[in-house]
Amino acid sequence: MCGVAMLKWIVVIVLVVLVTGLMRPGIAHRLRLGRLPGDVHFKLRGRAYHFPFTTTVLLSLFAWLIFRTL
Repeated sequence: MCGVAMLKWIVVIVLVVLVTGLMRPGIAHRLRLGRLPGDVHFKLRGRAYHFPFTTTVLLSLFAWLIFRTL
């Protein structure tokens, strides 16, 4: 039982990160997704790396609320 719940959360988190990455150029820019405090951005050897930790948590909570109401 617990393993199934954990698997569901992993799937939700992966989907949220994927959707965030796909939305980034348009809607995400206007909503400031990926630029929240707690999102990590840095350059290393000429490459930019982005880790949207806070955005992922907020979108996971939003997805949880939607799934909870259904």
